[in-house]
Order: sequence, then C-alpha cells, then structure tokens
Amino acid sequence: MKGDLGDARRLWDSVPSGIAHALRPGIAKVSDEVIEEIQTRIPEYARPSDEIYIKVVRLAVEEAIGRFLDRIEDPDAPWDPEPFRMIGRGEAAEGRNLEPLQTAMRLGARVGWRRLTEIAGPLGLSPQSLYDLGEAIFVYLDQLADAAAEGFDEARAHAAGEMERRRHRLLDLLLSQPPAAAEAISDLAKAAGWRLPRTVAGVALDDQNGTPSLPPDILVGLERPQPCLLVPDPNGPGQPQMLDKGLRGWRAAIGPAVPLERAATSLRWATEALELARRGVLPGGRGPLRCSDHMATLIVFKDEELVGALAASRLAPLAHLRPSQQDRLAETLLAWLRYGRGAGEVAARLHVHPQTVRYRLRQLEELYGEQLGDPDIRFELEIVLRARQAAREGARPS
Repeated sequence: MKGDLGDARRLWDSVPSGIAHALRPGIAKVSDEVIEEIQTRIPEYARPSDEIYIKVVRLAVEEAIGRFLDRIEDPDAPWDPEPFRMIGRGEAAEGRNLEPLQTAMRLGARVGWRRLTEIAGPLGLSPQSLYDLGEAIFVYLDQLADAAAEGFDEARAHAAGEMERRRHRLLDLLLSQPPAAAEAISDLAKAAGWRLPRTVAGVALDDQNGTPSLPPDILVGLERPQPCLLVPDPNGPGQPQMLDKGLRGWRAAIGPAVPLERAATSLRWATEALELARRGVLPGGRGPLRCSDHMATLIVFKDEELVGALAASRLAPLAHLRPSQQDRLAETLLAWLRYGRGAGEVAARLHVHPQTVRYRLRQLEELYGEQLGDPDIRFELEIVLRARQAAREGARPS
C-alpha cells in the first residue's frame, strides 16, 4: 500500500495541476457514462426503477472522480479512505461479495481513461503526461479497492460477531431451566439464522484447546462452565458419522435425542455420562460416548448413595468373605442373573470350568437361600452387581 501511494504521488506530481481545473466541469458527464456502463454490464447494479439507489451510485462515482482530481491539484492532501470503506460496508450489507464492486471500479477507470484520451489534444496534454495520468488512475483504483475491501471485511466481521452473539444467547435460552417461552426461542432462532429442529441432543465436552470441526447449524458453547454443543436432529441421515468425525480427538458424551424444549435434560444426561467416563465407569475411548448405548448404567449411577444403600443390603451375605472371594462370587452371580441359570453358559461367559461355576453357585445358594428365588430380589441384585462391576472397572489403572 505504501509503495502504491508513493507511485501515485510521483505520477500526480508529473501531471500539471491545472488539468484538474479543466476536468471538473466534465464530472457530471463522465459520471453518467460510468453509471450507464456499470448498470449495463453488471446485473447487481441494474436498478433503473430505484431512484434512491441510483442516487447513491451517482454520489459514489462523483466522490471517486472528485477525490481523484483533488489529489492532482494537491498531491499532499491527506488520503481519507472512509467514504470508500463505507461503500465496502454497503456491499456487505447488500449480501454481495466484492467482485461486482471491483468490476464496477475497473469499468469506471476504463471510461475515465477513454474520456481522457478523447480530450488530451484540446487540453494540451503531452503523451507522457497522458500516460502518467492514466497510470495514476489505476494506482488510485487500487487504493479505492483496498479501502472498500477493508470496509467490507469490517462489516462482515461485525455481522459474524453479532450472529455469533445471537447464537450464544439462543443456546442460553434453549438450556435454561425452566425452559424459555417457545415464542422467545422462535424469534431469536430466526434472528440467529437457525432453523428450529424437531429434536436436539446436548453434547458435553471436556475443556480442550481449539474448536471442533462441525457444521454451522450446531450451536457451540465452548465458553460455558461446562463446554457443550447442541446438535439439531442428531439421528438424521449422516448425523452420527458427522459427529464422530467432527469430535475426533475430543472426549465427549452425546445425550439422547429429545424434543427442543427438553434440550437441557439431554445435556444433563450427557454431562453425567461424561463424568462417569472420566471416572472410567463408562468407556472413554476414541469417538464420542453416546448415552443411548449406556442408559442402564446411567440410571444405576443416577443416585449412587441409594445404590450404595441397596448394595449394602443385598450384598450383605458376602460381607464376611475375603475380598477375593467376594469378587469371584459377585462375578458369578451377575453372570448367572444375566445369562441364565445353566452352569455351562455361565462358565463360557466367565472363561472358567463348569465345575467351578457349580461350586460357586452352591456357595451362593447357601449364602442367599430362598432369596435367589424372589424375582424382585434378583432384579435388585443385578442392579447393585452391575454398579459394582462398573465401579471396579473404573477404578482399575488404565
């Protein structure tokens, strides 16, 4: 940019300042030619019935030409890029990229150069002065384009920041307890450009550096005390694979799919699952953990004090045994409850000899007596034994 300004200053110094005075009366005519060329060749600017828009375009063209002549008259005049930054911001507000504006600038420069060549003789411009003036036009064009790009980028960044703030507020509303009013959520979702889904799933994340690589329809709350995501329609086509890929390298737990108004519940389940994964109770290997695959364990560990009290009661017959004996009998009893009462099936699951299983089962019958015939007690035993197994696996060194 500095090099361009230096080149422009050298070129402007080489052009007689009186030329600007001679050219000013023709600004309106040249502006007409530029505007006609732009509206003919660039569909985005062809709005013949929009008088206000045409007026704005004319002001922009005349401002560009007038400032160019100002620089010829006074090369030391300070360069103020703000009007052209405003043009760039306007392009961003219109939802366009910079290509139409850059094309319009090039067309305007060509019209200006063509007009100069037509009047070079009457103005007494030498070939060198005409060449320098033409080169100055295109250096000046670069300055305008740079200023417009700055305004465009600034507006886009502001718009993106505002959209991000709306999405963060939307996430807060969706996760609030009690749930926010449906109308408030709908209005904010519309302002944030977020389509209301039928179902959502909360995703709890471990705090890590960086941002998951995910589609823009996923609401991201990495700055929250518990970093999280909210995924629309998590069971839709391709969604599970997308989450697996996007959350690669993250420890994450995905809550169950729920209606939108129960988003906080899904995230709460995901948060509880993530904590169990940290403890090793639930698997925390590669890929996100899905609550739907571990609902029984989540239910069991929902109130560990209550499960502990139940365990103290139902496992009391084993309490007087050595820890190793307790472990063997608890393992056998759980397999017996889960896989049937045949010694062969239990032995296959535990990878021990059937005779060993029969021996352990006789011990259990002596310890529990008629309790093993009660369906309710068997159900409670399976609950506490599953919890005991999960807790012990989580306590093992990784």
